[in-house]
Amino acid sequence: MNGVGEDQIVFEIAVVVPKRNLKEENEGYDCVEVLVNEFRNVGFVVERVIGLSDEFIKLAAPLETLGRAAAKLHMKKPTRIGIDLQFEWEEVEAFVRQPDGSLFSWCERFQCYHHLIYETVNKKNSCITLKFDGKEIQWEVGESLLRRLELEGIVRQVFPLHDETKRKKLLRNWALNCWDFTNQPIDDIYAYFGTKIAVYFAFLGMYTRWMIFPAAFGLILQLVDFGSLQLLVLPAFFISIVLWAVLFFQFWKRKNSALSASTSQGYKLLGREWGSLQSPMELTKNLGTDKTKEKEAFQKYEWFSYLKRFRNDAIIILSIICLQLPFELAYAHLYEVIKSDIVKFGLTAVYLLVIQYFTKIGGKISIRLIKYENNENTEYKADSLVYKVFGLYFMQSYIGVFYHALLHRNFMTLRQVLIQRLILSEVLENLLENSLPYLKYSYKKYRAVRNKKKREKGSTGKIQFTSRVEKEYLKPTYSASICEELEDGLFDDFLELALQFGMIMMFACAFPLAFAFSALNNIAEIRTDALKLLAMLKRPGPRAAATIGAWLNIFQFLILMSICTNSALLVWLYDQEGKWKIEPGLAAILVMEHVLLLIKFGFSRFVPEEPAWVRANRMKNATQAQDMCSKQLLRSISGGEKAFSGSIPRKTPDGLKKTVMQRATD
Repeated sequence: MNGVGEDQIVFEIAVVVPKRNLKEENEGYDCVEVLVNEFRNVGFVVERVIGLSDEFIKLAAPLETLGRAAAKLHMKKPTRIGIDLQFEWEEVEAFVRQPDGSLFSWCERFQCYHHLIYETVNKKNSCITLKFDGKEIQWEVGESLLRRLELEGIVRQVFPLHDETKRKKLLRNWALNCWDFTNQPIDDIYAYFGTKIAVYFAFLGMYTRWMIFPAAFGLILQLVDFGSLQLLVLPAFFISIVLWAVLFFQFWKRKNSALSASTSQGYKLLGREWGSLQSPMELTKNLGTDKTKEKEAFQKYEWFSYLKRFRNDAIIILSIICLQLPFELAYAHLYEVIKSDIVKFGLTAVYLLVIQYFTKIGGKISIRLIKYENNENTEYKADSLVYKVFGLYFMQSYIGVFYHALLHRNFMTLRQVLIQRLILSEVLENLLENSLPYLKYSYKKYRAVRNKKKREKGSTGKIQFTSRVEKEYLKPTYSASICEELEDGLFDDFLELALQFGMIMMFACAFPLAFAFSALNNIAEIRTDALKLLAMLKRPGPRAAATIGAWLNIFQFLILMSICTNSALLVWLYDQEGKWKIEPGLAAILVMEHVLLLIKFGFSRFVPEEPAWVRANRMKNATQAQDMCSKQLLRSISGGEKAFSGSIPRKTPDGLKKTVMQRATD
C-alpha cells in the first residue's frame, strides 16, 4: 500500500478484542461481528486473527478509501504548482507524491485511518442493543461504535502495525548498518515513522557528526601536557567550542529548512486541537464585524494568555527554589564532606530515588497548570510542558556540579562528579532503555502463556505464539515518562541529549575528554534507538512536527549558560588564591565572555537560517501560483462578459470597466 506498489494490501492498524467464551445465536447483534461489518462497509480490508487470549482485527485501506477519507477531512496537500489545496479524489493527479512514490504520508494515512475507524456511528433512528459474552450494550443514535466498545472494555487497544517489508529493509540499512556511523536513510525513516521521529534522527546524526571536532580537540588537550601553556590552551578550547555550538545550531536551522522543503506536506500539522478557552478565530466569529470589540477581545485574550503562562512558570520556578534547591544543595554538601566511598554510593542511590519522586510530582503539577493556559493547540501545550519539566531536570542535573565548581572550587571532585553523571549515567540509561522493553515483552509473553495453561488445565504441550500481530501487541509502546497525551518517547530521548549537551558544554574546561565520550555514546545511540523502534516496541503513531520545537530554545539557553560557567572556571584557574582581583588575566576573561555573547547573538546575521535554493523555490512556486490564479480569474471574467454580450447594450470604457468589476466581485 505504500510506495510505488500501492495496490498491494498492507495491514497497518490492529484492533484488539478479548476472545469470547459464549457465541451469540444471532450474529447480527454480536458487537464484534457488527464492528467487523462496519469496517468492511467503510471500505477496509479486514482480516481476523485468533490469539492465545485475544482476537485481533487487522485493517488495511485501499488507496481510494484513503483518498475519499482525505477529501472528507478537507486535508490540504501540495499541488504541482507549489500551493496547498484541499484534496479531491477526482483530481488526484494534481497532487505531489511522497519521496517514496506513495500518495499519502504515514501521518496522513494514520489520520485517515483514525477518521474511518471512529466514524462507524449508529445511523438508525433508535438505539441498538448489542451483545458480548451475554452482556448487553446500548449503542446510542449517532454514537461511534468503537468509542462505545472502548468505554465498555471490549476494544482493548487500537495500535499501528509494522510493515514487515519496510521494517526489515530499515533494519538492514539503518539499525544494523554499523559501518555508516552517522549516515541515516532519513527519507525512509520519514516515510515509515513520520515527521517527528525523522527530525529527531536527522538532528542526532548531524549533532554526532559535528561532535567529531570538539571530541578530537578535547582528546588532544587531555592527552598532551602543555605545561605552562595550559592556561592559554584552555581559553582557546573554550572559545572554539562556543563557536562550534553556535555554528552547529545555525547550520541545523538551514538543514531543517531543507528537510521541510523536500517533504513539505509531512512537516505540517494535520490538525489543531483547540484549548478549552476561546481561540482568536472563535472570538472573531462571535463578535461579528464590530472592530472595536474585536480589538479589545484580541488584546484581552493575548494578555491573559501571557499572564497565565507567567503565573504558571513563576509557580514552577518558586517550587524549585523553595523545595528542590535546599535538597540539592544539602546533597552536594554531604557528598563533599563525606570521606567514605561506600557512604557516598549509598547517598547517591538515595538521592536518585528521591529526585525521581520530585520529578513525578513536578510533572503532575506542570500538566495541571498547562490545562489553564491559553495554548492554541497540542504542539504549544507540549512545548510548555517541555520548558517546565526541563527546569526540574536542570536543577537536578547541574546544581550539585555548580556547587563543586563555583563554591568549593574542588577541581578533582568536579571531575569525579562529571565522570559519574556523564559516563556512568549514559551507560546505565542506554542499558535500561534497551533492556526494559525486552523484559516487559518477555513478562507479558510469560503471563499470556501461563493464563492459557490455566484455562486449559489438561494441556501439557508447549504453547507458542503463531501470529505476528499478537507479538506486536505484547510489545511496549513508545511513550514518554511524563504526560503521554502530549508527548511520545522522543521527550525522553531529547531530554537525554539536552542534559548531555549541557554537561559537556557548561564544564568543558574542567573535563575536555567528555566530548569524546559523548561522541561515542551518540554513535551507539543512533543504532540502539533505531533497533528499539524497529524491534522492541510497537510502531509508534506519527506526530507532525516542523522542527525540534522547544528543545532548540533549551539548547540555545545551555550555550549561554556555558559561556558564563566556563568563564567562571577560567577565573578560578587564574585566581587560585581566591582574591578575585581584576588583574590582566581576569580582565581578559571578562572581555572574552562579553565578546562570545556578542558572537552568539550576531552569528544569526552571518549564517542565513534558510538555504538560497529553498527561498528560490518558494518564490518560484508563489509566482507560478499567482500567475495561474490571475489567468484563471481573467479567463472567468472574459468568459462571463462574452456570455452576456448579446443582451447587454454597448458601453463606454468606464461603464464596461464598472460592469466587469461588478461581475468579478459577484
